[in-house]
Amino acid sequence: MGTCCILCKETAARTARGVSDWRGSGNTSKPFFHCLWNTRGIIMKLLLGISALAFLMQAATPLKICAFNIQSFGDSKLSNEGISEIIVKILSRYDIALVQEVRDADLSAVSELLERLNSASKHNYAYEISESLGRENYREMYLFLYRTKSVSVVDKYQYSDKNNAFSRPPFIVKFSALNAKDDELVLIPLHTAPNDAVAEIDALYDVYLKIIDKWGTDNMMFLGDFNADCSYVGKNAWSSIRLRTSEVFKWLIPDSVDTTVGNSNCAYDRIVVSGSKLRKWIDPKSAQVFDFQSAFKLSQEEALAISDHFPVEVTLKSR
Repeated sequence: MGTCCILCKETAARTARGVSDWRGSGNTSKPFFHCLWNTRGIIMKLLLGISALAFLMQAATPLKICAFNIQSFGDSKLSNEGISEIIVKILSRYDIALVQEVRDADLSAVSELLERLNSASKHNYAYEISESLGRENYREMYLFLYRTKSVSVVDKYQYSDKNNAFSRPPFIVKFSALNAKDDELVLIPLHTAPNDAVAEIDALYDVYLKIIDKWGTDNMMFLGDFNADCSYVGKNAWSSIRLRTSEVFKWLIPDSVDTTVGNSNCAYDRIVVSGSKLRKWIDPKSAQVFDFQSAFKLSQEEALAISDHFPVEVTLKSR
């Protein structure tokens, strides 16, 4: 029978010569236990190696983020099974999804959406939501849905809009990627009032300065329905928007795309990033519109029943 290690070979040779082994005990069975222990050590090393590989694979998981204006999202929209099914399919594509135009004072629609999302997806989702925001009687909420095994919420902040610059002031959330060390990003949503789009987009620069002062980071992502095109933001208006003219910011969704479901051709919905760390994390080719009408083979009428906007999305690369 073969021997498995140097100690066993030496012991076998000594035994064949009639020489007692293992420190004179004469017990030739102990090398067997040595080999058993040695094998156990090898197995443990293999298991540790597999665990380390699994951790690295998990840590390398990219993050997919979207901003989706779901027109007048509430109980009525969610009560339609066909519409709610498509909404869940869309949102389940993302690690973090910003939903705008949430009109759900008692959060019944939000709670049901979360339940349906968790039932349909292999991932567990949680949410953060703003208070009702708006001028006069028309009010909306910002909703962040996120995968609990991908990110965690570090902090949140309802922007104090002392100058009344925004119709719906940003509800800002700082996330941490769970599988990557020191990878935090701040998401700043905005749904502008169309006729005030230029002033509101420009005022995001002041939000940028506030977050640097408050949290000491410039790794920010501004996202949402900015109404940043066509008659609301003309070509001549861009020069007065600091979020556009400053080299600090990178606009990921270009002016040339169409983010609307209907017959218009406007790049209303945008994603803008700042911070050298976050900009390196971005996969620039991933920034795009998700055309759910084509993806799910819907008619324009069916698509418009879901929303008049397509989501815009981007992927943060594995680190």
